[in-house]
Amino acid sequence: MLEPGVLTLAATPIGNPLDASVRLLRALGSADLIAAEDTRRLHRLMTDLEVSTSARILSYHEHNEAERTATLLEAVRAGQRVLVVTDAGMPVVSDPGFEAVRAAAEEGLPVTVIPGPSAVLTALAASGIAPDRFTFEGFPPRRGGRRASALEPLAGERRTMVFFESPRRTAATLAAMAEAFGEGRRAAVARELTKTHEEILRGTLAELVRWAEGTEVLGEIVIVVAGAEPVAASAEDLVDEVLERAAAGERLKDAAKEIARVHEGVGASELYDLALAARRR
Repeated sequence: MLEPGVLTLAATPIGNPLDASVRLLRALGSADLIAAEDTRRLHRLMTDLEVSTSARILSYHEHNEAERTATLLEAVRAGQRVLVVTDAGMPVVSDPGFEAVRAAAEEGLPVTVIPGPSAVLTALAASGIAPDRFTFEGFPPRRGGRRASALEPLAGERRTMVFFESPRRTAATLAAMAEAFGEGRRAAVARELTKTHEEILRGTLAELVRWAEGTEVLGEIVIVVAGAEPVAASAEDLVDEVLERAAAGERLKDAAKEIARVHEGVGASELYDLALAARRR
């Protein structure tokens, strides 16, 4: 059961309706107000789950989120059971919901979450790419120039990167990634996760570009890209960085120690001695 006077976000299945949690079923049945990204898809989900509701159902999407947030908060203040769902997965994550959460937090109204399916975590788990540290980058820009500008700064990112993409733009985005990150970078494309035609393709970006260009890409797409390999640096290469930090007020020894800490194979003492000698010249 939902708590009255609380804004509740609930994750919905990303494909297979059987992934719906018991808490989601109970929330749909007990809500007074349900804000749904697409009300038709919500009705279809409830039909699949054999759940009925007496709740008022309100459309809540990117084009009316700012306007409808006031309605949601008014209902929360009135002690109603308010539920926010999106078409698939968790609200807020590349989906509506953030404005409502931010506004509720600013007012001190309670917010809670019913966890559940996540396309980001499902794709990451199945990708075969290191999951210990990752960053979610959402949808890349649609236009080629902006897409390239957005990807270029990520070329040195050490963490695994997870992206969403439209099937229509998957080939172009993979090609842009190969250009920005290098054709040999490991990646995976996950499509139709948890559905009948689920497919996980793994390989280098060059291999995935060839796949995307040679087939009609269909379904919801998640792209997982391995982080950049660390570039070995010598102590001599880092002397200028130590001197810059020292010039900004940091002790030379502390600067050398900190820089050596983040560069594997570089000794703090060696780096300090080189920087000290360079400063005396």
